[in-house]
Amino acid sequence: MQIKNSLTIIILFILTGFTASAQIDTTVYNLTIRQETVNKAGKEVVGMTVNGDIPGPTMRFKEGDYAIIYVKNEMEEETSVHWHGLLLPNFYDGVPYLTTPPIHPGETQKYEFPLIQSGTYWYHSHTMLQEQSGVYGSIVIDPKEGETLEYDKELVMVLSDWTNQKPMNVLRNLKRGNEWYNIKKGTATPLNRVIARGAFGAQLNFWRQRMESADIADIYYPAFLTNGEQAQEYPQFEPGEKVRLRIINGSASSQYWMTFGGKAPLLVAADGLNVVPVKHNKTFIGIAETYDFIVTIPEKGKIEFRATAQDGSGYTSAFLGKGEVIVAPEVERPDKIGMMKQMAQMDMRMGAPAMKFNPAEEEPHELMKNWGMQMDDEMNMEMNQDMKSDKVDSRMEEMDHSQMELENDKNMKKASSKNQIRGMDMFSEYNYDYLKAPSSTVIDEDKPVRDVLLNLTGNMWRYIWSMNGVPLSEADMIKISKGEKVRITFNNLTMMHHPMHFHGHFFRVINKHGEYSPLKHTVNVPPMQKTVIEFDAIEDSDWFLHCHVLYHMIGGMARAVSYDTERDPRMAKYPAKNLFKEGNRFYNWGMVDVASHMTELNLVSSNIRNQFNLNTEVGYNENMEAEFTYERYLYDYFRVFAGVNLENETENSLDEISATAIAGIRFFTPYMFNLDVRVDNKLRPEIRISREIMIFPRTAIFGNYEYQADFGWVNTLTDEGTNEPIDYKGETTWSAGVEYFLSRNFSLMGSYDNRFGAGGGLSIRF
Repeated sequence: MQIKNSLTIIILFILTGFTASAQIDTTVYNLTIRQETVNKAGKEVVGMTVNGDIPGPTMRFKEGDYAIIYVKNEMEEETSVHWHGLLLPNFYDGVPYLTTPPIHPGETQKYEFPLIQSGTYWYHSHTMLQEQSGVYGSIVIDPKEGETLEYDKELVMVLSDWTNQKPMNVLRNLKRGNEWYNIKKGTATPLNRVIARGAFGAQLNFWRQRMESADIADIYYPAFLTNGEQAQEYPQFEPGEKVRLRIINGSASSQYWMTFGGKAPLLVAADGLNVVPVKHNKTFIGIAETYDFIVTIPEKGKIEFRATAQDGSGYTSAFLGKGEVIVAPEVERPDKIGMMKQMAQMDMRMGAPAMKFNPAEEEPHELMKNWGMQMDDEMNMEMNQDMKSDKVDSRMEEMDHSQMELENDKNMKKASSKNQIRGMDMFSEYNYDYLKAPSSTVIDEDKPVRDVLLNLTGNMWRYIWSMNGVPLSEADMIKISKGEKVRITFNNLTMMHHPMHFHGHFFRVINKHGEYSPLKHTVNVPPMQKTVIEFDAIEDSDWFLHCHVLYHMIGGMARAVSYDTERDPRMAKYPAKNLFKEGNRFYNWGMVDVASHMTELNLVSSNIRNQFNLNTEVGYNENMEAEFTYERYLYDYFRVFAGVNLENETENSLDEISATAIAGIRFFTPYMFNLDVRVDNKLRPEIRISREIMIFPRTAIFGNYEYQADFGWVNTLTDEGTNEPIDYKGETTWSAGVEYFLSRNFSLMGSYDNRFGAGGGLSIRF
């Protein structure tokens, strides 16, 4: 509810003690967050609403006004609200435990700040995964001096994605490495399709680097929404009217290609700030970005606006006007196998570590040197030719190291786009060269420059995300000082896009327009590419910097940027470590196979460094094995473990159960084998190796091999037939099987195990 009248102003003045001059143009909103049953994708589920709706209401202000917003929490858990893109006092930025206290159940929190900008912005929860459940809405701030753009009407459109699952279950599913989401949306790359496309060599290249395939989007969504619905009709717009569309990507994990039916629209603003108007139909909108377009309603028909999910798994539409539909151009679905073939031709080292043996030693330049695009002699020669033709040699002598890196990046992009070097054009569409600031954005050249290199790193196998190989829970703050020009190079060493958002600041996104590079608050960094930003360090306190793919942020791709000033005393009761440790909680999952020949139970509890495992196999022929282990990850793919193993001493009899202590190492090898090397308290070494491969859509094969050697170092060995002493005994265990995925939680399975025999049944994941 909006209140804007003189009586309210007087009351607020009396109650709050603010001076009359600060309250003359005060706009007040009340927001209530609660849990309610909603239906966004054909099923009633519990969501989180703002003032009873998803998305929440559009809050409208005027530049120069003073905003007061009361947020009431009617849920049974903490919540928060971040005002995305707004420049405001640090205490009201809305990141719980870092800048702002959390809003506890039953509490109402007051936010107040002057409005010193205009444009299209939005708000959302910054507490765990609540944004995915519906806690988001839009903000429009009208310019103080009146609008300079010409249009008749306007429309705010909030794009979002919707899952009927609980968001924590989505994250748990990602942590366990379940392929169901790719299967469900048809983006899996099973071996039969890879071979049919002649891409087996490319597949081997991916497996060698511990990657299953080219990844685009992680999660299956049954619906993509525009203002809370899969399709929207806006017949109120009349022929000839110019309509300003304020488009906000409020999705948790989806990025879109936006297309328009009819003539190309006029792009007039990005992230709330005006740009030089340009006609631009196919536009990529990253998560948390905003774009403003002006469209003209045609004399006949209605325009379709379509936002197509980046992986082609669905879209949402809005129709402007009346009459026959003028269809928006379709965006071709990405060819993941084709991408794999292209990447196999490039000298690219993928799989940079998401966690390090010693997180205190980041070594970002070493990481950049050893991973990602590797420059060969041919590419270096082409770059050098371009640099000479552009007459940059003399300028290079005057540059500092960071400027030289920036110039090298520019010329690498130029060389690759000009010559299409072995597939490097793959991500050429993902740039900001169509954006040009209307005036110079250059920061005072006399200011001292601080260069920060942030390699964006991730591990899809365990779904851990980080910067410079260090997830948030293990990272130090990035220290900067007021008065500096800070230049950050985002070097994406993963196969996914990362929309990077920096709270409380606008930054220059360095593009071909140089002095007129646009200002933004969120920038998309494409796979295996570099993006350079610059900002004027004029704030104080600590500000959050993170990937706005919600599950990547919770997974660890975030940092606090600190001006190294004294913390607000009002935050004394709210330690920042509560935020930093959010991504290091334990996630639990399990699976049980109920088959005709055996039953197997697997339980896992895991955080970034620690994992507990319980595995039990019981055959109906009275053979069994159970094992409990604790393992410690030293880095992404290597861990040490210890535990206890139980198994029957005599074949086909449970009368005597032997317990042994075990210790060893586990390693996720190139080509994606799980290797286990151990020894028990009887000094019997053992090796185990296992692998699973998806061969058809929904169908995977798996196998496991174990060999234990006993040299009689502890117990005397005898031959089972003659009872004569022997020096060595070996035991081999192996199994192989096939699994057909019915759903996220259920599969049909059949297997043979040399201990339990052959059989089939049902696999249940939970």
